[in-house]
Amino acid sequence: MNKSLSKFLQIAIPLGLGIFLIWYVYNLFTPEQLKQTYRHFEEANYWIVALSVFLSVLSHLLRAYRWNFMLEPLGYHPRIANNFMAVSVAYLMNIFIPKSGEVSRAVVLSKYEGVPFDKGFGTIITERVIDLLLLLVFTIIALVLQFDALYSYITESIPLKKILIALGSLTVLGTVFLLYLKNSRGAFAMKLKGFVDGLKEGLFSIVKMKKKGLFILYSLIIWGLYIAAFYTATLALEETSGISAGIVIITFVVGSFTFAFTNSGFGTYPAAIMGILLIFGIAKSVGLALGVIVWTSNIISILFFGVLSFILLPLYNRNKI
Repeated sequence: MNKSLSKFLQIAIPLGLGIFLIWYVYNLFTPEQLKQTYRHFEEANYWIVALSVFLSVLSHLLRAYRWNFMLEPLGYHPRIANNFMAVSVAYLMNIFIPKSGEVSRAVVLSKYEGVPFDKGFGTIITERVIDLLLLLVFTIIALVLQFDALYSYITESIPLKKILIALGSLTVLGTVFLLYLKNSRGAFAMKLKGFVDGLKEGLFSIVKMKKKGLFILYSLIIWGLYIAAFYTATLALEETSGISAGIVIITFVVGSFTFAFTNSGFGTYPAAIMGILLIFGIAKSVGLALGVIVWTSNIISILFFGVLSFILLPLYNRNKI
């Protein structure tokens, strides 16, 4: 496939999916439900939303600080301000071009701190591995905490026979896929093997880290701040201010997965928040309002700090360029 066409599709497909979901969700609502949604926007406590955003930004700052735990053993000691601005630029780039943030982050550190691109990028991949593992841990916690409610919803919505057929089909497909991955020498299989090897390498790199205890502690604090930020946002609406910790965690987890499908969760995040809260008896208008408020407030923050970082980076580093 032509490289230009491939890049275009990488941007257009997620964007198109997000636009479709916005249109689809909009058409699910009656005029009265839309009025209720607008009313939730008007009644939301935006001081609480601002506190939620502050907690998110604090997690980004700690991520910038934690980055040095991986860079110091390589012989590099970048300034935290440059790390933070690199992280901010990365989040900004991901809004427009999916998965481009990791590359731009390594480029920024290479330009302003002299960290070779390959080494900087390697530490970022390691970070992503840890983030994925922690997201999986929270997914398991969420499923355990809300197992009964989710099980009841699935069994009531989908006949048991279809569930068993789906599980059997997934088992067969999973087995075939693993056999293919093990025996194939094709380009796709080799890329997947490389990805798996990268996950292993990233995980084991923590063992070699001098400050691995602090790295793990900071990682837990960062993800704790993510959940705290989402929980704080639920307090902005009266209808979601009393939901349980289990619902908060599973809603947070579902929302987190949407960032893999569209540009920073565009379209998918509000729809997912609405859908999961609906399972727990929270009205569509409330779930959609919460999803839009959380997503929009964070995107505004990312745009602000990302653009500001683009402006400040050359000024802050003018004596080093």
